[in-house]
Amino acid sequence: MLSASLFAQQLTNLQTIGIVTFVLVVIVLFTVFAVVLKFYKRCPSNRVLVIYGKTGGQAAKCIAGGATFVKPLIQDFAWLSLEPMQIEIPLRGALSIENIRVNVPSVFTVAIGTSPEYMQNAAIRLLGLGFSEIKKQAEDIIFGQLRQVIASMQIEEINRDRDAFLSSIQNSLEPELRKIGLVLINVNITDITDESGYIEAIGQKAASEAIQKARGDVADNEKMGAIRVAEAEREKAVQVALAEKIQKIGTREAMRDQSVRVAELDKEQQVGEQTAAFQREAQVKEAERDMRVKLANADARAVEGENISKADIAASQATLQVKKAEAYQIGETKKVVAEAAVLESEHLARAKAAVAEAQRIEAKRRAELEAPAKAEKAKIEVEAEAEAAKRRIEAEGEASAIFAKLEAEARGNFEILAKKGEGLKRIVEACGGAQQAFQMLMLEHFDNLVDASARAISNIKFDKVVVWDAPNANGGSSTANWLSNMARTLPPMMQVMKDVGGVQLPETLATLSGMAGMDGKQEQPGAKPADPPTQTARTDD
Repeated sequence: MLSASLFAQQLTNLQTIGIVTFVLVVIVLFTVFAVVLKFYKRCPSNRVLVIYGKTGGQAAKCIAGGATFVKPLIQDFAWLSLEPMQIEIPLRGALSIENIRVNVPSVFTVAIGTSPEYMQNAAIRLLGLGFSEIKKQAEDIIFGQLRQVIASMQIEEINRDRDAFLSSIQNSLEPELRKIGLVLINVNITDITDESGYIEAIGQKAASEAIQKARGDVADNEKMGAIRVAEAEREKAVQVALAEKIQKIGTREAMRDQSVRVAELDKEQQVGEQTAAFQREAQVKEAERDMRVKLANADARAVEGENISKADIAASQATLQVKKAEAYQIGETKKVVAEAAVLESEHLARAKAAVAEAQRIEAKRRAELEAPAKAEKAKIEVEAEAEAAKRRIEAEGEASAIFAKLEAEARGNFEILAKKGEGLKRIVEACGGAQQAFQMLMLEHFDNLVDASARAISNIKFDKVVVWDAPNANGGSSTANWLSNMARTLPPMMQVMKDVGGVQLPETLATLSGMAGMDGKQEQPGAKPADPPTQTARTDD
């Protein structure tokens, strides 16, 4: 009994372990399936799946369409949209090779390329950027390359050969867009204009040439039509004249036959009359009175019949002549009218051709004169603007340089004056006052003052002075008075030294202007010196 219960218990334990193991296996399988389902990514056709992380030495692994497994923990993924982007480029004022500013508004359509090179570049440079940011980068690249292409071409080439212009844009733009993973899908040039009106002048010239050519073709066609009409009228007139000629010939033949028939009838009539006359004469002899009556009656009837016949013939001939004249008149009139119409058509065609030729020559000359004039005007305006900008820049540069120079000089002068003031301040402090400092500085320049005083009297030359002296009325010396007066006229150097330099010279030198006379008496202040009666001064230059 114990063994049976132990076996049942072990069997129960084994069943429990089996169930638990089965549950664990199911959980593990479900987890693995969920992980595989989560990290197995399917790429739609309008996107690029970019797997980054550990990708075997590459910057990223890009897939356009299809599906792949993203390894968890060591890889991650992101999406790039393949939807096309339309970029409007309102390019204005781009300089062409002739230095003429051109406006080329256009619309470019770009998108991320699906080749491996394009996807790698897009994954490196565009991953994580928004739609507007990608569009802004492409717009900057297109602006620069479009200006470069326009700068390498002439306006006539841009306007005339649009295919070559678009090809140049594609050749220049595609390598630059390839660097960021974009491919150029379409280029649509909205319009091409310029500020100087050069393209409009070219269009007017082409339109004028086309109009003149069309007018020339119309004139040629009208001329050919007029010639054909004239030829048809001429052939018609010839045929009418030929028909009239044939009619005249037939009429003349009919008249001739009629005349011949009338002559034959006359002949027959005359023969019959003669025969009747002979017979009548023979019968007259048989019955004179009856014969005479019958003969008279017969003569009367015969004369009446002849007259009627002749009247009919004359009327017929008159009617025929009238009809012939009318027919001739109508034919000649139509002939003249036809010839006049032909001449009028020819003159009209020539006049139209001459007017068309004159208009063509006028338009051609006007186009030849206006196009270079407008181009020259545009060139002069551009050169004037460039020269004005150059002068403005040079003037601004010169003004900046002068301002910098003056500012530097002002700073230097300020520093000099500041240092000088600081030095003077120290000198004043060292001398013990401003007056003492001033006197010391003036003593430093005493040599210059003495030199200036010497130069002031240096031009006075005394080659010879002869003085006859005699005592004056006061008993003083006239010579001393004269020397004193002369000393007063000299620069007051002693006083300057005293007032400015603070130097007090000895009394004997300082009172030169007030020295005493020869007898030892001092001159009274304000006394007028007496003139020496016998003093004579002579200077020989």
